[in-house]
Amino acid sequence: MSTIVANSLFEQLTSAFHTLEDTNESPALKALRQEAYTRFEKKGFPTVKNEDWKYTNIHSLVNKTYILNKDVDVANLDLAKADIPGLDAHRIVLINGQYVLAFSSLEDELGIVVKPIEEAEGEEAFQKHFAQHADKTDSALVALNTALFTSGLYLSVAKNKVVSKPIQIVHVATGEEDFFVQTRNLYVLEANAEAEIIETFITSDGSAYNLNNKVTEIVLEENAKLQHYYLQQASDAGHYINHTEVYQTRHSLYNNYNCNFPGVSFVRNDINVRLDAENVESHLYGVNLLADRQLVDNHTVVDHMKPHCESYEWYKNIPQDEATAVFNGKIFVREDAQKTNAFQQNNNLLLGEKSAVYTKPQLEIFADDVKCSHGCTMGQFDNEALFYLRSRGISEESARVLLVHAFAFDVTSRFSNDAVQAYVEDLVEKGLYSE
Repeated sequence: MSTIVANSLFEQLTSAFHTLEDTNESPALKALRQEAYTRFEKKGFPTVKNEDWKYTNIHSLVNKTYILNKDVDVANLDLAKADIPGLDAHRIVLINGQYVLAFSSLEDELGIVVKPIEEAEGEEAFQKHFAQHADKTDSALVALNTALFTSGLYLSVAKNKVVSKPIQIVHVATGEEDFFVQTRNLYVLEANAEAEIIETFITSDGSAYNLNNKVTEIVLEENAKLQHYYLQQASDAGHYINHTEVYQTRHSLYNNYNCNFPGVSFVRNDINVRLDAENVESHLYGVNLLADRQLVDNHTVVDHMKPHCESYEWYKNIPQDEATAVFNGKIFVREDAQKTNAFQQNNNLLLGEKSAVYTKPQLEIFADDVKCSHGCTMGQFDNEALFYLRSRGISEESARVLLVHAFAFDVTSRFSNDAVQAYVEDLVEKGLYSE
């Protein structure tokens, strides 16, 4: 890989794209890249004039230059920050998006294919699904990723395979100079396959300012089941734009658990779920405990395209200090999607005098035989509850922790993995502001 330096990020990206034209990729993949880069050039980076980015300004992120596609140094890398007590899991490590076999272990589990995305072009599932789902959205950053991804992970689980234990994917950001990483992932679960994927984001000590544009496409074939966790624990040098596109077929189940904690400066998550067959079920859960001047923006789309499907979404935001949380959840119920059952809820607990929440739950229904609801709440500490706990001899700090735990418990209690649930609840306690 090469280091590309120019006077602007746009110049850098243009140079990088022309460099990729000289690779040995197939004509089909090169055509995909060209089409995607043309879309990106036409749209440009999103601004606050775009309704979906109204409260999330990325001007400072893209108005500078970075090191692109630099080889990573894996010596003396400490992965302990990603450890989850009590979790017995396979581990896959991506360093700046690059799959590092030396740190990864699947312990000879049969029925799973794992390889760098740049080596997956010959896989049948890659040819069928790559850039066929996320790229149908109107996202300029997805187009940029498709045009310029140089690293990432291909993971497929064979038909009828139930993975014996969770797969933890550790995303490590590391570098001595400001760097920009574009990671592309494709996860495919074939018919009747079942897996649990836990993605942990960490930053190595002393790393420079970094921007990460990650796109993950997930395909669940008939009766496949996936439990999927995002645990964002990067440092304040980290800035993440993540797009997750989920495509589900008959009788499949997808559960996403999206957790963000103090540390990382900027996170934008776009999580889109397409229920494109009958009897599909999807659950989206989120816990966002923020501090200092963090900004975390979660945009979700649940698209009910066929009848007899169910979705359940519950996000909770707890901003402290001067942190900002954004939630925009859209549910679409198409005309053919009769007998749909869809629920969405966003609850917010503001703990800082200068903290802010911008929330916009949306529901668009074009069918008439459905059960759908959505809503949001906004509040601060219940002073009566706080007084009650303190009157029972509980310190104010412990009382605050108890009340926040109670607030978050509606979501964390739904986690399918007990070790991850306990870990997240511990991170919530550690991340709470104490006076």
